[in-house]
Amino acid sequence: MNIQLICVGKLNERYWKEAVAEYQKRLSNYCTISIEEVKEARLTDSSSEAEEKVKDAEGKQIIRKLNRGAYVIALDVQGKQLSSEEFARKIEDLGIEGKSNIAFIIGGSIGLSKEVLDLADLRLSFSKMTFPHQMMRVIFLEQLYRAFKIMKNETYHK
Repeated sequence: MNIQLICVGKLNERYWKEAVAEYQKRLSNYCTISIEEVKEARLTDSSSEAEEKVKDAEGKQIIRKLNRGAYVIALDVQGKQLSSEEFARKIEDLGIEGKSNIAFIIGGSIGLSKEVLDLADLRLSFSKMTFPHQMMRVIFLEQLYRAFKIMKNETYHK
C-alpha cells in the first residue's frame, strides 16, 4: 500500500521531527509512506475573507501534490469519526477494493479549502477537539501504525 501524507507547514521542533521519523520507520514494515509539506500561507488579518484566501492558496498547493488516482482522505474536524478498529478496517477495505494509493491531507491552522474538502473521498475527524497541525501529524502517524498492527493482528493495540 502506498500512503501519501500532505501537510500544511513544516515541523520546526526537533521532538516533532523525531516522533515523525520514528513512526515512518515503524510504518516502513507495512507500507510505502511519503510525507510532503506545502508552504503555510500568511494570514494578513483575521477576517473571514483573509482566511478564505489563505485556505485557497494552501489548497491549490495541496491539489498540485496529490498523486493521480489516489483515494483522498482529508482530516477535518467536521468529518466522520472512526474508532481505531474502524479506521483499520477502512484502510483494509480500500486495499481489498484495489485502492492501494491513499492520500491523507492535514490542513493548516485554519483548516482546508472548500475545494480540497469537496475533492476528498472521505472527510475524517480524529476528534471534535482542535489540535496543532504539527501534533496532528504525529497523532495521525501513530493511528496509521496502530491500524496496520490491527490489520496484521499483531500486538500493540490496547
